[in-house]
Amino acid sequence: MSLPVGSRSAVEVPELTARMARASNPVGTTAMWVRDRLDGLWKDEDFVDCYSRNGRPGLSPAQLATVSVLQFLLGLSDRDAAEAVRCRIDFKYALGLELDDPGFHHSVLGDFRDRLLRDGRPDRLLDVALARMKEAGLVRERTTQRTDSTHVLAAVRALTRLELVTEAVRAALEELAGTADHALDGLVDEHWGRRYGRPVRLGKNPTRPKTRINTTGADARHLLEHLNRHHPDLLDGPQVQALRQVLVQNYHWDPTGRLRWRDDDKDSGLPPSANRIVSPYDLTARYARRGQVTRWTGFLAHVTETCSGDSPNVITDVATMPATSSDAEVLPGIHTRLHHRGLQPDQHLVDGGYTSLVHLERAEREHRITVVGPLPGNPTHQHRQGEGFARDDFRIDFDRQQVTCPQGQVSKGWHGPYPTSSPIAAPLIVARFTKSQCQPCPVRAKCTTSRDSARNVGFPPRELLELQLRNRAERQEPAWRKRYAVRSGIEGTICEFAHGHGMRRCRYRGQPKTHLQHVLTAIAVNIERLSRQPPGDSAPPRPPTAFQDYLDRQEIPRLRSWRAVS
Repeated sequence: MSLPVGSRSAVEVPELTARMARASNPVGTTAMWVRDRLDGLWKDEDFVDCYSRNGRPGLSPAQLATVSVLQFLLGLSDRDAAEAVRCRIDFKYALGLELDDPGFHHSVLGDFRDRLLRDGRPDRLLDVALARMKEAGLVRERTTQRTDSTHVLAAVRALTRLELVTEAVRAALEELAGTADHALDGLVDEHWGRRYGRPVRLGKNPTRPKTRINTTGADARHLLEHLNRHHPDLLDGPQVQALRQVLVQNYHWDPTGRLRWRDDDKDSGLPPSANRIVSPYDLTARYARRGQVTRWTGFLAHVTETCSGDSPNVITDVATMPATSSDAEVLPGIHTRLHHRGLQPDQHLVDGGYTSLVHLERAEREHRITVVGPLPGNPTHQHRQGEGFARDDFRIDFDRQQVTCPQGQVSKGWHGPYPTSSPIAAPLIVARFTKSQCQPCPVRAKCTTSRDSARNVGFPPRELLELQLRNRAERQEPAWRKRYAVRSGIEGTICEFAHGHGMRRCRYRGQPKTHLQHVLTAIAVNIERLSRQPPGDSAPPRPPTAFQDYLDRQEIPRLRSWRAVS
């Protein structure tokens, strides 16, 4: 299928379609706003690399992209979206179709999404949409932006480890039966049919668990050995590969060559959660937990939006990461994408999970972005317990490469800076004191708890240390706290995504498809927000509540919301 000749998305709306749409919707709809204000978000030329140059001309990719966004805006399935194109006048108006246009089959939308998944095209879809909004004056760079994350549930069922292995065997058998059923001849018998003939439902307390564990592991091993011996070309199937990984992660071979179940309390323990497969049908989903309450299997979604206060908030970036990833890993990528889109902020408000000295310095140096957020606290036990001499009690002289302790002793060694294994941790300089200095000290117990060694003081290089001290000092100022209070508004956006547009649960399986869902959702949220805003008006202030109005009438002081009428 090739790109259609002539851009159907760039043609004028047919006169009859426009007249009927205006007559039935005098105020207009969101779909009509996309056509009137943005002249369509995309053109067919934006998708030229998604289609070949030869073959039968396909449907307009710009129209399919618009339908996909409206589908996520209204919460429609593929069938409902295709029916809306056939039956809804405002959809025909947005797409520039004649009233008698028959539309397309719903399967076209799935094929279009598959094309978008190649070579990072979901992000380019957001790039073009934001570029159109920027040209229309609906979003601009060098404003204040904020970022936060939320958990996303994968479209898979929660499985116990025994259920995981059993379902992995069943998935591999289903794959082989559908592509090369001759490979199962001589292998599958009535016992296999009883164990794997339907989806597994064992629960947390199955009957004869040890027997099931040994039988399932032996079946998985027998299946893989059978394929390796007779059909090695079938070992590359995705479900067979998944079975191999699941088998290795949950079983090990003892010195006698017997298959054993892995336990956490032994040397042959389970792999870390970041690498552990939790479902054979989504190899990218991971199990994670945050705090004492939130536990889930899936991904993390990071949402960035403008929050300048003089215009509607626009989603400028959305990132989909593994559930076990750290928030701090995402910040450099967000800044790079915002720079590429010409939408880098002047100030970026984030919580403590995103900040690190390295990221703050890099954002300022490479993109002239001031990251506003609390840095991680001091990890030393003196600082945590609030007693003893912490690092800030030592006087650091970078020119002489010396550190002076609170008792006047000068360090005898200066080493580093040492690079760290973590990309988000700053290089470390270590100043060392000798035993002859520390052991006779009368306040040694306040400085170090070690009896056999002296105190070592670690700190980052000069420019990073100055940045850290400046951040801590600014956090004590009321102006900084007032500016940072705006960050909390991102919680409402997260709620809007999760509960208003279904982002909490994945529509599709796999991290790439989940990211495409998040990109289309972000564009849909932008259209919904901007279409409700009258041209030229800023975001309306939040009116006071009845009790707040009573306090004002009685001249009783009250706290002011950052979005309240001043």
